[in-house]
Amino acid sequence: MTSFPLLAQPLTVGAVTLANRMVMGSMHTNLEGNPGHFDQLGRFYAARAAGGAGLIVTGGFSPNAAGRLKDHPCVMASAADAAHHRRITGPVRAAGGRILLQILHAGRYSYHGEIVAPSPIKSPINRDTPAEMTAAMIAETIADFARAAELALDAGYDGVEIMGSEGYLMSQFLAARTNHRDDDWGGDFTRRLRFPVAVTEAVRAAMGTAGVLTFRMSALDLIEGGMDDDEILALARALEAAGADCLSSGIGWHESQVPTISGTVPPAAFTGATQAIRAAVSLPVVASNRINLPETAEAALAAGQADLISMARPFLADADFVNKAVAGASDRITVCVACNQACLDHYFTDKIVTCLVNPKAAREAEFAGGPAPVTKRVAVVGAGVAGIACALAAAGRGHAVTLFDRADAIGGQFRLAARIPGKADFGRAIAGFAAQLAAAGVTLRLGERVDASRLTAGGFDSVVVATGVDPRPLDIAGADHPKVIGYTEVLSGQVVAGAKVAVIGGGGIGHDTALFLAHGGGGEEGEVAGFRRQWGIGRDRVPAPPARAVTMLQRRADRFGRGLGKSTGWILRQELRDYGVRQIAGVTYRHVDDAGLHITVDGRDQVLDVDHVVVCAGQVENADLATALTVAGLAVHVVGGARLAAEVDAQRSIDEGARLGHRL
Repeated sequence: MTSFPLLAQPLTVGAVTLANRMVMGSMHTNLEGNPGHFDQLGRFYAARAAGGAGLIVTGGFSPNAAGRLKDHPCVMASAADAAHHRRITGPVRAAGGRILLQILHAGRYSYHGEIVAPSPIKSPINRDTPAEMTAAMIAETIADFARAAELALDAGYDGVEIMGSEGYLMSQFLAARTNHRDDDWGGDFTRRLRFPVAVTEAVRAAMGTAGVLTFRMSALDLIEGGMDDDEILALARALEAAGADCLSSGIGWHESQVPTISGTVPPAAFTGATQAIRAAVSLPVVASNRINLPETAEAALAAGQADLISMARPFLADADFVNKAVAGASDRITVCVACNQACLDHYFTDKIVTCLVNPKAAREAEFAGGPAPVTKRVAVVGAGVAGIACALAAAGRGHAVTLFDRADAIGGQFRLAARIPGKADFGRAIAGFAAQLAAAGVTLRLGERVDASRLTAGGFDSVVVATGVDPRPLDIAGADHPKVIGYTEVLSGQVVAGAKVAVIGGGGIGHDTALFLAHGGGGEEGEVAGFRRQWGIGRDRVPAPPARAVTMLQRRADRFGRGLGKSTGWILRQELRDYGVRQIAGVTYRHVDDAGLHITVDGRDQVLDVDHVVVCAGQVENADLATALTVAGLAVHVVGGARLAAEVDAQRSIDEGARLGHRL
């Protein structure tokens, strides 16, 4: 008996019956733009099909050149295009999966020289102004959508998803914000919805009853001048009448100033909007956004908020998400931590997408291979994420692995990160790793310090040093004053900071620590009503009051937060502004005494009257053990922060650990 009976239920959608209610939602991987990458894309999707996903939706492919997202040939417009796509659909079908092609016209969100939109209104996230579509161009685009759907069936897809949310072309026609036309395609809402309805009708006619037709519509626009609640429900009913088999929900436009998928967003924060759509139509409706645990998905189904659950990044984190959930092994799921570092941030910087907690994602061939030809006894010292990744990969190849750590729990810096507001999923990821280590037979030795002599005498064939980093100490007069504390002491709860705090360091850890201090709590999840107040969803913004007066300082004279994540940094900066966190750049640190922190800024001396000075001034490698092992003549591998401490990077650490464990 499965722990998640509703998730495991089959469901008929259009012409196909899905094995369960779990949808791997669309995400861009930066593999779509080059057919040379389609074998890689096929392996990626096939792994998720084999892992139990009931339905997979590809990243977006445009129906024509004008609609492509970037200046690459990411289109489905010819028989040659369809032939290339069989390298994607073939492996998925061989794995027993179902897959839809997402047809996406980006409109004014396109980044190339031919962008078009309903009206010539520039997007705030694009420096180019689109050309206004003529009536003839609109008719051609409708026909192009229909042709793309026909080609998708020829290519072996089970149908298509029309991308109609997140601020792309369909949204641009629907919203008064972006549609200023006064012809048959603009004006009142009846005319503004004419384009998505016409596209849906044309695609339905092109596919007949042979293919599944889903429409990803906006359940909430979260922008001024977007659709209101009544218009959203009217759209849903119109799409049902036009022939859609299923409605998938999208939340917010890409230019919205409300977080929708970061860890700041409470779990299932938007399922109420999906439930309203479900009540308005008789079609299956898909819920999405910040659903990353099977418990959350099951609860949404049980509450009648959706018929299917879409997860995108959680399938990056764990290809076997569904199989583990339905087999009663949900504790072994590798949890998506909503960091966006290796997925969205990679996409926006033109790198191939992968996953911080699962470096195998979209790189399946690089981690292929069976058991190791020779079984070894492997010692891994350090149970931070680099050591955990190495131990799991090595055990997965059949080696006998012992994982040591001087702490009484695994996780290292990840465990501290889990204390930051909005990062509770880091703690869940650690729990998942712990269950995986137990299932893999890794021997854990926690609360133990090991030295070179013990490891030398232990009969290990390979020793991996993953001892991580130590915080860089403050190097000024008064650094030993009781007011001076380290970020590890604060985040671990060893020290409770006073009412007035200075944070030294403007990097990622400094920002996280400042948020922790200003917020006043740990990484527990905020409730949905508080999130809506904080970000002004359906009302004016009412940020919570700060728990402390926090001042951040950095030596550099440039702006704070330049190294934060491209897709999440703006959220953290806004949260700190909401909490009134003061930021001072170009600081020279003088000394600390009973009066506080003495600094010089722009040639003027100041004293910050603070109760504590929290040091977030970087890290240094904790590599003494590696040096001692080398001196003792033992072959040693060093990974993660112990190898390179600069800007502690969990993505690099996990990747290094996993690759080394795979090679051993």
